[in-house]
Amino acid sequence: MHEQHGTADRGGAVWVLVITSVAGFMAALDNLVVTTALPSIRESLGGGLEDLEWTVNAYTLTFAVLLMLGAALGDRYGRRRLFMAGLAVFTAASAAAALSPGIEELIAFRAVQGVGAAIMMPLTLTLIGHAVPPERRGAALGVFGAVTGVAVAGGPLIGGALTEHISWEWIFWLNVPIGLVLLPLARLRLTESYAPKAPLDIRGTVLVSAGLFGIVYALVNTAGHGWTSPLVLAGLIAGTALLGLFVRHGLRAENPMLPMRLFRGRAFLGINAASLLMFLGMFGSIFLLSQFLQNGLGHSPTEAGLRMLPWTGMPILVAPLAGHLSDRFGGRPVVVTGLALQAVGLALFALVIDPGVSYLAQLPALLIGGVGMAMYFAPAASLVLSSVRPAEQGIASGANNALREVGGALGVSVLAAVFAAQGGYGSPRLFVDGTMPALWIGAGAVALGALAALLIPGRRSAGRPTPEPAAPGPVEPEQGKPGQESRPVAV
Repeated sequence: MHEQHGTADRGGAVWVLVITSVAGFMAALDNLVVTTALPSIRESLGGGLEDLEWTVNAYTLTFAVLLMLGAALGDRYGRRRLFMAGLAVFTAASAAAALSPGIEELIAFRAVQGVGAAIMMPLTLTLIGHAVPPERRGAALGVFGAVTGVAVAGGPLIGGALTEHISWEWIFWLNVPIGLVLLPLARLRLTESYAPKAPLDIRGTVLVSAGLFGIVYALVNTAGHGWTSPLVLAGLIAGTALLGLFVRHGLRAENPMLPMRLFRGRAFLGINAASLLMFLGMFGSIFLLSQFLQNGLGHSPTEAGLRMLPWTGMPILVAPLAGHLSDRFGGRPVVVTGLALQAVGLALFALVIDPGVSYLAQLPALLIGGVGMAMYFAPAASLVLSSVRPAEQGIASGANNALREVGGALGVSVLAAVFAAQGGYGSPRLFVDGTMPALWIGAGAVALGALAALLIPGRRSAGRPTPEPAAPGPVEPEQGKPGQESRPVAV
């Protein structure tokens, strides 16, 4: 072994897994923790459907477009140092969001939260990959994936409970004590590592950021301006053109943030296309369903969260079994089955949704969707890392996280645009009229994700821990700290 893994290491595997999993839980939780709080935020701070979309998308969009830059900054300036910097920004922005006096300020601080998460999150898998031996990496990544999945799925319940029993501000205050505990732990228990010559792709970051912003901005404004308005068409055309330039840049640049050659591999293409489509369908659907339970059926925020518990609680029960099935049969069949079940769950909800629908009629959709979500999350991280060479694992994990967040932002924007075109907030019937077609589109997107996952090769080359390189190159120690232990470059 090139480096020793064990309890003697200050960045021992257990501590690294605990610190990164809790940090990942916070960042993933903030994707959807606001959903059940949206009616209360709207009542407290004002704003229309567009403002509610931006309350979610300001976080997911900045998170998505800065992830790859955050990974490169960590490589160049120290992964532990940048992980702590991202955690500090995320914690401070959470406090600022809780203190927001208006909806515009809340959206702004949600964007800053996304910046902190984008610096922090891509380094979590890199830190785990260094600390955990290859033969145990699959189990460690399964734990991390399950924790992240529980955070995403549990967001509506946690947000609803805090909103009703304390106030909506506490969905943000919750992060502050956790962040303050994690910061000194990260300083003491994580070991610093570098890839000091890692390139910073500023041009690629600007192109993808501007392109995605243009498309999401256009989609968010379809409700107020219409699909054929100059504002919407300009955003869609300019955003698409900029993303085309980003793809061209990824094909031609010497060190792009996202090398397009990676997509030539079936495994990398399959898991990333599946992830984007899964989050598109799931995020957009949860954005609407969590509001339907309150605006359409008259439940309180806590009651809405509790009624989603069969969906949100399934990952806790099913993820360990899904991880075992992935180890035994490979990741592809588990992910494909999970996405298919999630699509069936959303389709069932679309069939039964009605202003007077009983909870018993909703239950099959919630249970099936929850099982599907768990089966996707458990093996996804391992499939991403096993789809590329060891030296490219950092880029691969950052790309997958970014594409998932892009899918989430697009899902909220697309499904909300369909909702606004077909219904609205005027009455429970109007809300159902808008939500039903949106759910069908969400189900279709996740079903396409299941088909995309079929591109992933079978067990022989997917779902297994990637072996370490035979002769990894050395990493330069930090200036002024001679003798510091080097670790192999993961990015």
